[in-house]
Formats: sequence, C-alpha cells, structure tokens
Amino acid sequence: MNMYAVPSPGIPGCPPGLEYLTQVDQLLIKQKVELVEALVGFESNNKYEVRNAMGQNVFYAVEENDCLNRQCCGPQRPFTIRVLDNFGHEIITINRPLKCMSCFFPCCLQEVSVSGFDPFQLFPWWNEGPDLVSKCLTQLEVQSPPGNTVGYVIQQWHPFFPKFMVANEHHEPVLKIHGPFCGWSCLPDVDFEILTMDEVNKIGKISKQWTGLLREAFSDSDNFGIQFPLDLDVRMKAVMIGACFLIDFMFFETTN
Repeated sequence: MNMYAVPSPGIPGCPPGLEYLTQVDQLLIKQKVELVEALVGFESNNKYEVRNAMGQNVFYAVEENDCLNRQCCGPQRPFTIRVLDNFGHEIITINRPLKCMSCFFPCCLQEVSVSGFDPFQLFPWWNEGPDLVSKCLTQLEVQSPPGNTVGYVIQQWHPFFPKFMVANEHHEPVLKIHGPFCGWSCLPDVDFEILTMDEVNKIGKISKQWTGLLREAFSDSDNFGIQFPLDLDVRMKAVMIGACFLIDFMFFETTN
C-alpha cells in the first residue's frame, strides 16, 4: 500500500496538519471491510483510509466508540472519529452527539415532545416549528487541531430530501449540502451536491460509490468521493471530510 508523505511546513492561516488539503480538490474515502462484521453482523468501530486522486493514502480515520453504543444505537450512535496523518499525528477530530434521525416525521426526532396535537410543533414550516425541530436535528462538530473547532455540519429538516448546512466555527452558514430523495438513488453512485448558500451554484459533491453486489449486500463498508474547489478554505475542506462520515452513518451504515 502506497503511503504519501504529507508535507509538514506551516502555511499562514492553515491549522497544523491540514497543509496537504490546500493542494487537492478531491479525496477518496475508503471504509475498511471488517470480516467479523460482514460474517456475523457484530458492529465494530469504523475505520477509513483517505486517499488522493492517485490512490495514495494521505490520512487514516478511526471511530472511537464502545460496544454498547455500537450494538444498541446502530447508525444513530454518537461517535468521535479521529483523523491521523501518515505519521500517526491526530489532525482532525470529528464529534457527533446522540441524535435521532427521521426523513418523514420531525416529531420523532430526539427530545421533541408533542402533547396532544399542536401543529406548531408537529409541522416545522409553521411559526416556531423550525426553531423547535432544529434543536434536535443531527449536528456534527469538526476540530483541527483537536480542541480547536473549525466548523459544523448541521442537519436541516425536510420531509423527503437530506439537507445540511455547513457552518464555520462561529456557526455562520457557509455552504449547503443537498442529497437525493431520502438519501436513495436508482443510479450506482449516490451524489450529495455541495452548493453555495443561495443554492444557485454547485461547487462540488460527496458521492457514495457503488462497491459491487456482494460487498453491498453483506457489509456496510462503503467508498466515497469528495470533490470541492481547489481554493476552498482548508477548514471547510476538513469539514467536508466530517460531512462525508456523517452521511455514511445516516444513510449507508446499515445492520446486515
């Protein structure tokens, strides 16, 4: 396996360890197949290889979780994913709290309580609905270096389509991510488009790539591609890596 030595010289304004991201406009994320998980369905911590366009390893990511969370919460489980460079240094930390997720029913999301029939709580497009539901939707925090927040990926409720807002460290909206109907596509690859805030321009995408019939049927090991502008803020590139992991857990991490 080719290991690419990530350059280490510091770049002004770039978090330490992310210098290599300034040179790329696409990444490949390959989830490692766990034999025990594929054969007996025992959920294990996810492990990923992050590669450049030439297939060389540039980062390595590993989920940090306990057995109880993995077996009981399944894809809804909270997690911490640590992204390491090829020297074993942790450069990105990705945190996801425990949140329920529902494509159709906002009243089923975590911490939402409905007494009787209150349309302002049940339907988020009325009055206070969006504020109430947004507190319970999935949110993911990205840190680089560990302890220094660089951005967030925040789920936006929609009854049919996956929608996320990408925000900077100050929770200011920067980009949007829109997926296909409930994260499903009849095509081999499933694309989640990266859009400007006005939703006019598509500047990239996160694609779940078809891995073959047997692998798709007997494991939840997935391959992803991320494309973004070369001149995109390196912090947002790191957040896109976190968004890819979140999309994997929400739509493609299944119990087989």
